[in-house]
Amino acid sequence: MSNLSTDLTGSSNSRARERVFDVPKRCWCREAVVVLISKSDPNLYRRYYRCSFAATNKLWNDEHTFKWVDEALLNEVDALATKNAGLEQQLKELRTERLEFEKMVYEKMEKEVLEKVEDGLGEAKSWSKKMMSVILLVCMVMIGLSKVVG
Repeated sequence: MSNLSTDLTGSSNSRARERVFDVPKRCWCREAVVVLISKSDPNLYRRYYRCSFAATNKLWNDEHTFKWVDEALLNEVDALATKNAGLEQQLKELRTERLEFEKMVYEKMEKEVLEKVEDGLGEAKSWSKKMMSVILLVCMVMIGLSKVVG
């Protein structure tokens, strides 16, 4: 690893440290970020992320990426928890919308089915009346013929 870490303490007085909120992938200078181990007394053996350019050139108190690994991981967990809460809220809203949509579709289908049943019943009544009229007419004709013949 690097001896650079002997000068790192844990203070966060540079602007670059304030800009890094989660696990850094690249520094603002486009260099990769490496994981190093601190050798300073206040943070002995504590792991941190550091810009590979700054680490190679043994820069300190600069604006290149620096972030303690444990803090970065906690930030990442907090960010994921916030994102998860947002997704759970969206899911809840989608479920509510789906239930409302299903209710609306069910009510519309129920109304259409009832209208079709009523139409069918109306047609059956009409057909039944016509058949009764035909049967009544046939009966009257038969009665009339039986009186004429007999």
